[in-house]
Amino acid sequence: MVSQGQLSHKGKSSYRVYVLLMVIGLLSAVLTTAFTDHRVNPNISQTPVQPVLLELAASRPDEQVSVIVQKEPGATQVESSVMGLGGTVTKNLTIINAFAADMQAKIIPELAKINGIRWVSFDAPVVKTNLAYPYSNYVDDSTLLNTYNVNVKANKVWTRLDDGHVKPWLQGDGIGVAVLDSGIGQQQDLYTAMGTNRLVGSVNYAPGISGSYSSDDNGHGTHIAGIIAGDGSASNGNYIGIAPMANLINVKISDTNGTSNASSVVSGLQWVLNNKTTYNIRVVNLSFNSSMPGSYNNDAMAAACEILWFNGIVVVTSAGNNGSAGIYPPANDPFVLTVGAVDEGGTTNLTNNKMVVPSFSAYGTDETGGTKPDLVAPGKNIISLSASQNSTFAVQYPGYVVGGNYFKMSGTSVSAPIVTGAVALLLQSEPTLNPDQVKYRLMSTALQKNARGGWDTRTKWSGYTSTKAGSGLLDIQAAVNNKFMGTTPNTGKPQSAVINSNGQVWSSANWSSANWSSANWSSANWSSVNWSSACWGC
Repeated sequence: MVSQGQLSHKGKSSYRVYVLLMVIGLLSAVLTTAFTDHRVNPNISQTPVQPVLLELAASRPDEQVSVIVQKEPGATQVESSVMGLGGTVTKNLTIINAFAADMQAKIIPELAKINGIRWVSFDAPVVKTNLAYPYSNYVDDSTLLNTYNVNVKANKVWTRLDDGHVKPWLQGDGIGVAVLDSGIGQQQDLYTAMGTNRLVGSVNYAPGISGSYSSDDNGHGTHIAGIIAGDGSASNGNYIGIAPMANLINVKISDTNGTSNASSVVSGLQWVLNNKTTYNIRVVNLSFNSSMPGSYNNDAMAAACEILWFNGIVVVTSAGNNGSAGIYPPANDPFVLTVGAVDEGGTTNLTNNKMVVPSFSAYGTDETGGTKPDLVAPGKNIISLSASQNSTFAVQYPGYVVGGNYFKMSGTSVSAPIVTGAVALLLQSEPTLNPDQVKYRLMSTALQKNARGGWDTRTKWSGYTSTKAGSGLLDIQAAVNNKFMGTTPNTGKPQSAVINSNGQVWSSANWSSANWSSANWSSANWSSVNWSSACWGC
């Protein structure tokens, strides 16, 4: 994401590149209801339409607006009622029992009168969390120039000694990683040494782009993919990603200028859920956030993220680049793994380096009182793949192209895929871990100031505070080697009210038992959920 000054001029075409895909703009105010019982969802507002939409209807009644309409359990006539008022249904968002629609603003107040509507929200543009300008088979790390791999100790688990010989170990082999972004270009770094393409699947949900178009004219998505899984072959091993043998699944949700919307994101997440077995999708990367605050209990994308989480897919999202202004959806969802940025200073000598959390890295609390971000990863001057010399990024910012095939970028947008790659390595090592256990392992082994004093001098990085850095700096080697299985960070957390039905609450206690396999949140089973027993206002 860009600075606040840049975002305030988003009409300027030179900055539209930054307004790439960040989450949905569900503009409702964050709920402040106190949680007396963390296993019961807070009350939902009795007004089923976001106030900003009602204000729009009053001030600009003839303006065309796109909305997401969430339905009450068992409601079957809502779509026809909306069309009867003059609206047009554009997308079926079955993963959250909702649909997207276009209409004139003046009919929005009438939606509140339709039986079966739970919540109507703005289908807002989404914005990415990159800052594209600098602040001042066997993977060989002997020529590695990236510092972030070393500082999170990824290179320590790529290989290991076996009978006196260095052999491949954890490189993400066989793990499917879905990237919701501007697309992923065909790059040398995304093939195996035998010439097999590790970009194994692709789908297009970008607004305004029809057909199976799946390349990356923008450049953001390819950069993110390279951080996760690039093997550095186009740079002779200078710029290697975190999990350089992982498989990538390209879920394109934005166009050349980075334009996207909430319903495109939800559609992409629904596709991931439906295809998780086909591609062995174990982790999803979301390098974007909502442009405005909103409650995770009403947020369509947060609900979709939780559904993936409860189906065994780890969801990693960037914290955002609005600094102390707070955490916006889906990063404020208590279940997902939210990642902030750290400035490593371009060095691997972290013992003496005054590593700090940069001012742009967002932080705050979720509605359960939990600290966000959950942990941090390097997010300044990260070099990774460039989509092409003709991509939007490369053309508008030629000074940040590195060696023709790579690009330099900063922001929590590039911190998230470092953690996503770490998840792939951990799941290759222990494929039976569920999302809660993965989150716990990464957080419990993160590097803090004076944490578990003495086992690693790098725990004493002077810039650490739990408020801004959560559990600390990602340490992949520790996560792999320390088989901690304590109480997970999500124990007792309330599900999104959008999906809390039939009195069911999924926690790590359920997931560690036989009940894990019986989670009934997939889109195929959605219609069988007992919606009539859901408690939406309790």
